[in-house]
Amino acid sequence: MAPEEIVATAEGNRRFSRLLRGVREGRRYLVTAHGRPIGRLLPAAGEDEIDHRVREAAKRELLRRLENQPVSDVGPWTRDELYER
Repeated sequence: MAPEEIVATAEGNRRFSRLLRGVREGRRYLVTAHGRPIGRLLPAAGEDEIDHRVREAAKRELLRRLENQPVSDVGPWTRDELYER
């Protein structure tokens, strides 16, 4: 995985086309506003195998935990009861 380059929003606006060419070539960018991360530009295709495995493992663990929890019976309710007035 390529390291992320940090790009401020103003700089990103000025060179957006160049950033997209970089993304097409496999580069990754961390976009910041006032020094704080707000988003990422990265290739859509070719998900990193490690990221995929971590997500799948997290999903399996979540499903395992949910299967082991007792079912809660909250009784009957109406649609109006779900919304505060």
